[in-house]
Amino acid sequence: MGRLDGRVAVVTGAASGIGAACARRLAEDGAVVATLDIVGDVDHRIDVRDEPGVQRVMAEVVTEHGRLDVLVNAAGVAGGGPVHLLEADEWDRVMDVNLKGTFIVDKYAARHMLERGSGSIINIASIEGLEGTEGGTVYNSSKGGVVILTKSMAIDYGRRGIRVNCICPGGITTPLLEDIINAEGMEAYHDTLLERHVLGRFGAPSEIAAAASFLASDDASFVTGHALVVDGGFTAGMRVGLLDQLGM
Repeated sequence: MGRLDGRVAVVTGAASGIGAACARRLAEDGAVVATLDIVGDVDHRIDVRDEPGVQRVMAEVVTEHGRLDVLVNAAGVAGGGPVHLLEADEWDRVMDVNLKGTFIVDKYAARHMLERGSGSIINIASIEGLEGTEGGTVYNSSKGGVVILTKSMAIDYGRRGIRVNCICPGGITTPLLEDIINAEGMEAYHDTLLERHVLGRFGAPSEIAAAASFLASDDASFVTGHALVVDGGFTAGMRVGLLDQLGM
């Protein structure tokens, strides 16, 4: 028996990376999974910024499967730059996908969950939504918004049987991260970013999916309003080389 047997889940951003891994893991754990993305081999081609489209897709999922128990909101885009160089259109693009898109999908998932009086919403945020990053202005702002949106929703819906949490990944080997760290001239950034992960490696999408499966399951029945950090120790603090003298 799987921990999610009988559950119906929706996963956004499911064509690749964390979203694809979450869709696979939830299905392996017994859930019926409806996948959403703007590209790729998914059940529903939809842009999370398209509110009428999201409303329609959520209704179609419930009509087809009779219920909606789990939402994993993994759709997102990268972007950044110091404020004085950042175009307003770029700010809007990142905020619209990462924060407004999360809000829109949450909105219509919550409406169906309220009808049943139960559900688990899992938003994918980032450790960059918990602390500042050089040049990260708009991305950090969008993911910080997702963290606070999550906490506020947990308060609003906790007594209606809906748990709302988010996951804050560190560096995960997704196409999004690889495009950034493998770009020309980014070798030093790659090494610095890797060094900040005290486990000495980047994470795998499957490790975020494992956290999502936990939050979706009854094992997390008393967990809501939480920003679960899955970051290989990135936010634990600094390594300064002191233990190198001890051979550690």
